[in-house]
Amino acid sequence: MTALLTTLLGRLPIGWLQLKHNKSRLAAAIAGVAFANILIFMQLGFLGALVETTKLPYRPMVADILISASDANTLSDGSNVARQRLYQALAVPGVADASPFYLGKFDWQRDNGTTVNFQVFGIDPTKQIFNDPEIDKARAQLQLLDTALLDRSARNIEPELAASIDGGMPHRFEANGRTLSAVRTFSIGAGFEADGYLIVSDQTFLQMYPQRTAGAPTHILVTVKPGVSPQTVAQDLRSAIPEQDVIIRTVDEAAAADEAYQTTERPVGVIFGFGVIIGVLVGLIIVYQVLSTDVADHLREYATLKAVGYKQSFFLSIVFEEAIILAIFGFIPGVLFAFGLYDVLTSATGLPVEMTGTRAIAVLFGTSAMCLISGAIATRRLAGANPADLF
Repeated sequence: MTALLTTLLGRLPIGWLQLKHNKSRLAAAIAGVAFANILIFMQLGFLGALVETTKLPYRPMVADILISASDANTLSDGSNVARQRLYQALAVPGVADASPFYLGKFDWQRDNGTTVNFQVFGIDPTKQIFNDPEIDKARAQLQLLDTALLDRSARNIEPELAASIDGGMPHRFEANGRTLSAVRTFSIGAGFEADGYLIVSDQTFLQMYPQRTAGAPTHILVTVKPGVSPQTVAQDLRSAIPEQDVIIRTVDEAAAADEAYQTTERPVGVIFGFGVIIGVLVGLIIVYQVLSTDVADHLREYATLKAVGYKQSFFLSIVFEEAIILAIFGFIPGVLFAFGLYDVLTSATGLPVEMTGTRAIAVLFGTSAMCLISGAIATRRLAGANPADLF
């Protein structure tokens, strides 16, 4: 290591030699940086899972444009939309089709004592609403009243149950006073708002939720004709439906707005973002303490070198050398622990907590910057020190 650093730096690696001189302090410093890295990785993992799960229900949609109530910040909140908007949309050039989309929530109290919180999608089974071969294949079965498609990736859904349903053994269960029969499964996955998804026909949905009416769906899904720009049609729809009770966006725009709302306005998103800041502050403090102590311990030696003509940039290079070594040595165990914790979290919660190359590189550069800032702060005392006062 010393020989390698000597080659890279073109001088004696004073910073590395000082760090390894006190091995217990070096180990503590590496553990501190690794802890800060783990904290940052976990918060970024939670934030990434929130973003990914927000996009999950949008991805399989065939629709190009979503007409929602003006107070809808996410897919699952907001008022209902008057069905009249559907017929207005159909009259706009470029629109190929429009379908009502109903959304509700349902807590499935299972016999084994667990509860599965579903978001229930009520769709017109005669139309292709989702670009998913499994859902598309089961549309004919959905036309039967009280049949449902079950999300096999939902939390607390055993693989054996999903295999049994897909093997031709429908699973019957009670839902809001109705007896539903799950005839097939599909896969979307768990999120922060629900354990999974349940798809039923619009007629079954209205039976499950008698307070809802066919004339007030949650959203209206609009598909455009081939070769027509969804953005252009969306603009035409806004001109044709000027009423203030709806908001018209492409599905991508709606998903992006949902993501922005979840991460910046919902408490859970703000907490995860704040956790990243706390991780950075913890890392700054730990590295600063290590480097400032090291500078204080060697202040006389530095002062001697300063008295014989060494400039401040030389001392900065030594402290920065220590900072970069701590950043790299702390990052390696941090990212390895984070990999393991991500796997544990994914298994325990069903959330897509995944390590990405972009995230790992960003944290490495962030850790290096964090350590360099700490090093720059730690040398302030040396910069102002008068060698004559130290002896």
